[in-house]
Amino acid sequence: MPSIAPVALRYLIKRETAVRTNKYITSSSLPIGAGEGPNMGILHKIHPLPIGSILLLHILSSFPCTLSQGNRPPYMTSDLKEISGKSFDYIIVGGGTAGCPLAATLSEKFSVLLVERGGSPYENPLVMDRRNYGFSLLNTDEYSSVAQSFISREGVANHRGRVLGGSSAINGGFYSRASPDFVKRVGWDVELVDDAYRWVESRVVFQPQLTPWQFVAEFGFLEAGIFPYNFYTLEHVEGTKIGGSVFDNYGTRHTSADLLEAGNTENLTVLLNSTVRNLLLSNHSDGNETQAYGISFIKSDGSLEESYEAYLNCANDSTLSGEVILAAGSLGSPQILLLSGVGPPELLEKFNISVQSGLREVGQGMQDNPCVALLADAKPQNRLPEPPVVAGIAHGLKFIIEAGILPVGLNATRMPVAIKYAFPASRGTLELNSTDPRQNPVVTFNYLSEEQDMKACIEMAQLLQSVVRSPAISVFQGVEHKEDEPSGDEELANFCKQNVRTFYHYHGGCAAGSVVDEDYRVYGVEGLRVVDGSTLLESPGTNPMATLMMLGRYQGIKILRERGQFDTSNTQDHRP
Repeated sequence: MPSIAPVALRYLIKRETAVRTNKYITSSSLPIGAGEGPNMGILHKIHPLPIGSILLLHILSSFPCTLSQGNRPPYMTSDLKEISGKSFDYIIVGGGTAGCPLAATLSEKFSVLLVERGGSPYENPLVMDRRNYGFSLLNTDEYSSVAQSFISREGVANHRGRVLGGSSAINGGFYSRASPDFVKRVGWDVELVDDAYRWVESRVVFQPQLTPWQFVAEFGFLEAGIFPYNFYTLEHVEGTKIGGSVFDNYGTRHTSADLLEAGNTENLTVLLNSTVRNLLLSNHSDGNETQAYGISFIKSDGSLEESYEAYLNCANDSTLSGEVILAAGSLGSPQILLLSGVGPPELLEKFNISVQSGLREVGQGMQDNPCVALLADAKPQNRLPEPPVVAGIAHGLKFIIEAGILPVGLNATRMPVAIKYAFPASRGTLELNSTDPRQNPVVTFNYLSEEQDMKACIEMAQLLQSVVRSPAISVFQGVEHKEDEPSGDEELANFCKQNVRTFYHYHGGCAAGSVVDEDYRVYGVEGLRVVDGSTLLESPGTNPMATLMMLGRYQGIKILRERGQFDTSNTQDHRP
């Protein structure tokens, strides 16, 4: 791949910066949903161009979308006493990436209580303002911060969302669909999956604008041989592409909480700052199956001793008419099952928890996508933080590489280029650390413990070096990279062992096929489902946010269909 001439690169970057400074890019563009719209039809028909021409094409076709920011949901409360003792058709535990679209969908026909352990994202500038991207990960506390930090047994630092919107409120906002092969392996209905994706995309997904750094990262991927160039697309395809973003072109984040606006507000109650302590379960008289009939919850920063309860509605024949659905994430959902007595008996007995259902696979199969990163800058800088909007996807969809700008302090940022392995073989476990539901469970991911994962990491490190050493990045940063960087397999293996980190795409713990069935019902517990990333046997290759938002909508539609309450008109795109 021929390199970009340094003079031309400097000129084009300077021109792009000048264009943006002079506000050539206006707010008069169309919203982009699933890669549709008049401009996109032209882009997909263009033949491959030289890199310099691609950059000019970006500049000329950079029209932002301006979807309405919508109204903040008016039906939220943090008053636990207001909810205590009430009954609902569905109780959803976890107002995160999957929980919000699920709640919105079910509320179309049924009463829904959505319980979120964190607060509202809408008044928090660490969540809503693109300029503050990454700061939420630096500002964590025990009970109330929007991100809760945890460290795996291997010593790898990680975070989980603790706010309405979940991890879609603290992540980089990169939106990309799962590949068709993934959808096929999982066994989902392809047409319904597509409808659910489009429902999400028409509400919270935007075509991003490329900053100079994203332009340069894009060229670095191409110069490292990550082909073809796919322009803007929401599909997960081999090559270099621009993905969707949940940040609009005013710099405002749109989390999965925005999807609640699509629900029936008369049927939907959102309880904030409330942590579910355990599920309320009863045993059938025949002793063959346990049944969920409600939840016990506490104030997130309150006392464990002061708990409240909410229940499922009963039908006229006194049978329960709805379900409790866990959508608390890959750490939260298996943790709540264990706290409720559903899991391996020997683990429950350690904490004197009565066994309600000895489902041995709860907490098993924990997996994270191992990642390694290199800094593209020579020292800390004072740039605005910047989420990634460009991805390089290589080696048969195995490797995904992105570049952003992350804060490391109030006035300092770094520019990491990070690459993840999408299909690791290594798996781990999750166990309770305490009977306090606010405390993180103990999780082990066993990063790189399988030989094939280490081999993949060595290949990733080589590709990562090619990107960071590319002429585009070197010229932009004015950095000459050291020749003594690790090169042989042994050195690269040591680099991987010492530097493996998370890409924040962990999953498992309530795997489909072992903890839940194909309809996401928990084996052995009637009236209980799990709908979130804990059910995934593998990450959907790309960033999972899009797929988890889709999954909430998808499963909501399936439940409505089961109960004969699905209106096909609800699948139509909504364009604010």
